[in-house]
Amino acid sequence: MTTQQMLDERYGRTRSPARRWIVGAGIAVAVALVALFGWMTVSGSLDAVDSDATGFEVVDAHSVVLSFQITAPPGRSVACAIEAQDQEHGVVGWRVVEIPAGESHSQALREVIRTTAEATTGFVNSCWVT
Repeated sequence: MTTQQMLDERYGRTRSPARRWIVGAGIAVAVALVALFGWMTVSGSLDAVDSDATGFEVVDAHSVVLSFQITAPPGRSVACAIEAQDQEHGVVGWRVVEIPAGESHSQALREVIRTTAEATTGFVNSCWVT
């Protein structure tokens, strides 16, 4: 008989099996929460689209050509909102460009943005999987 058992007998302490169940249930809940957080992180990045404006050219007072590159999941179509702004950062033109699904992970594109006034810059506002 171990010292712990002798002390338990002397003072009438008993180990409760319910305590083991509580600890086991706590561990199970913690593992489930970690798995859920991991899945949410991975599933959110599966459809992630990255875009970078690589240049722009002001053609005239009513149009800008925007060059940009997107990185998206292969085989998925993408839409991007592109903008042209004036000197005071006011939006003078924008459009949504729909890009068909491709086999490549990255695509380089050039798109014309019609403007209401002369623009000084063009950029990609956001992109998403459609």
